Amino acid sequence: MAVGLDQETRDRLLADPAALLADRDVMRALVAAREAELGDNVIDIRGRAMEALESRLERLEAQHENVIAAAYDNQSGMAIIHRAVIGLLETADLGEFVDSLQAEIAPQLRIETLRLIIESDPLLADLPEDVVTVPEGSVARIIEAGRRAPRGDDIILRPAPPVTRPIHGRTVASEALLPLNLGATRPRAMLLLGSADAQRFQPTHGTDLLRFFAQVFRLVLLGRLAT
Repeated sequence: MAVGLDQETRDRLLADPAALLADRDVMRALVAAREAELGDNVIDIRGRAMEALESRLERLEAQHENVIAAAYDNQSGMAIIHRAVIGLLETADLGEFVDSLQAEIAPQLRIETLRLIIESDPLLADLPEDVVTVPEGSVARIIEAGRRAPRGDDIILRPAPPVTRPIHGRTVASEALLPLNLGATRPRAMLLLGSADAQRFQPTHGTDLLRFFAQVFRLVLLGRLAT
């Protein structure tokens, strides 16, 4: 036996009927009750249409949330890179610049390691101790890591291979390689970033922010080398 609504509930619904439309669970229950009254041999097209629209709305809401999350992550990433760039610019000389990489810039970037690699060259014999100097041709071998090498100016994001473990100085799960063009008269150089998070540097990730960081780093480094 059907039971009617109490007067208070009835008055509230009549005063604001849109409240029913805003509640998905209530609307599902109403549609289900309507279809039960019609019987198994009758299909309520309006109910089916409402289900389809509801499904589409849920997909649109999910996409909207993903767009917002991506925008937030991008904004957060920009703020991190900007703070790191300011840290580079605030260094007074080459020694302080290099010392800041692991001590200050790496924590700002939320990574475990940040190494500057430069191939050996007589013109750059007095580099700070924390600069990783390697024989000529080593940068290309590090980039290849047993694979076909991309273009020389490409940023590489990948799982950390055994070849770079001694350079990191600790175990990392993923890494970013940022080649640095110091000019025709200077040796090849590269920034090596390492993270304990295997998902931090993936080949499918964008590199715009890292490219900006590498460009600023290159200009600051050239300025420090010239003084």
